[in-house]
Amino acid sequence: MRLPLLLAVPLLATLPAWAAVEMKQGPEKVRVEIGGQLFTEYCFTGAPHVYFHPLIGPGGARMTRDWPMQETPGEERDHPHHRSLWFSHGAVNGVDFWTEAAPGKTLKQPSGRIEHVKFLEVQGGEKEGVIRDQLRWVAADGSVPLTSVQTFRVRDGAARAIDFSMTLTAGEKAVTLGDTKEGTMAVRIAESMRLILPGKKPGAGKIVNSAGDTDRAVWGKKAAWVDYSGPVEGKVVGIAIFDHPKNPRHPTRWHARDYGLVAANPFCEHEMDKTQPAGTGDYSLAPGQSVTFQYRIILHAGDAAEAKIAERFAAYAAAAK
Repeated sequence: MRLPLLLAVPLLATLPAWAAVEMKQGPEKVRVEIGGQLFTEYCFTGAPHVYFHPLIGPGGARMTRDWPMQETPGEERDHPHHRSLWFSHGAVNGVDFWTEAAPGKTLKQPSGRIEHVKFLEVQGGEKEGVIRDQLRWVAADGSVPLTSVQTFRVRDGAARAIDFSMTLTAGEKAVTLGDTKEGTMAVRIAESMRLILPGKKPGAGKIVNSAGDTDRAVWGKKAAWVDYSGPVEGKVVGIAIFDHPKNPRHPTRWHARDYGLVAANPFCEHEMDKTQPAGTGDYSLAPGQSVTFQYRIILHAGDAAEAKIAERFAAYAAAAK
């Protein structure tokens, strides 16, 4: 039986407010729009590694740093490899795929590039969109120790969620992902959200992990998730990264810094815990062998408690079983 109009309208108002995701592919970037507005751009040329910039969160908040992609007043010019949202690692058979030399400087160890090869899928939709990309990890000598498939899937809602996965496959030779703090699934938050602001001024940012550690105490600890929140244009917003329960070495260690970096790093043991022997965090792949790492990234209003990040992770973990 058809509901009277006055009853039907309130019922419809309780349904989730989804916005369509549209992908606009260009020669250098894929522009990701949600509800006709920019969410991020997948930048697959012009840098030593691929990355996503910016990340637009609740209410249009720009939640990641702009530099070095663009000049924005008040931003520090440190760590040029901190390109908004990205996945890379600082020791792959001794080659650094993480660090990017500052202008006029050189790196102490050989560096590599993570290069786009081809798209496997670029698809928008009514409720979500996906980018699947084939990548190759090219060392300084031209060899390719790793290839990878990167999947970025975004959904709109009360909080925007990105499901990110990276499948790494060794080439013709064995590969060791070395024990180093320089990695791996990373985001560089907006400057105003930092725990310590540019110029070493105290900020209003907060860092918390699943174990209850806070701020600087989060660095190097094992945790199922980390959340970094702080103000953007007067409103508190946050970014949480979930470590998938089936990831190797879950719960992972975290390279989380007061200046705005948060990165899940499953390959770092000795460098974050000197009581362990050197190389404890090394992870080896035989020729042709693959390993997959999965993460969920939540862009939310409020801090971790207000956004119910612990409850969101519990639901994420339950779905993974």
